[in-house]
Amino acid sequence: MIIIGIDPGIAIMGIGVIKYEGNSFKPIYYNAIKTSSKTPTDQRLRIIYEELSKLLDTYKPNVIAIEELFFNNNSKTAFIVGQARGVAILSAANRNIPVYEYTPLQVKQGVVGYGRADKKQVQQMIKTLLCLKTVPKPDDVADALAVAICHGHSGNFSDLFKIK
Repeated sequence: MIIIGIDPGIAIMGIGVIKYEGNSFKPIYYNAIKTSSKTPTDQRLRIIYEELSKLLDTYKPNVIAIEELFFNNNSKTAFIVGQARGVAILSAANRNIPVYEYTPLQVKQGVVGYGRADKKQVQQMIKTLLCLKTVPKPDDVADALAVAICHGHSGNFSDLFKIK
């Protein structure tokens, strides 16, 4: 199964593509889609859509796993990140790729086994599970890989057996 994990963001959207097979993970691609704050919002969203669409067409994932938003204070940031998240979901929906959403707590639980794990613990587990030499940077990329791994551990595989 090919899983694309997404850590949504407008300035940096983390992307992690993994292959999950036989209870093990293999990294295929990981990077970030970046946009400049000097670029108008509509153009930033278009860039995200186009770049993510290229990745979906290239890697042809079975599923998309995306982190749910969690914001305490800044509602303006939440709205704009929500727009970028919506663009990512639309890109998948346009290709009939199932989308699964996970909270930060679920991601930590799915990767480390403990929902209150700190960022460094999650990053070290990603490095270990994917046999990487270093922790992927920026943090958004590591977070995207964590979301993909979380989905692999979730057991949500019913979409693999649907006829498309």
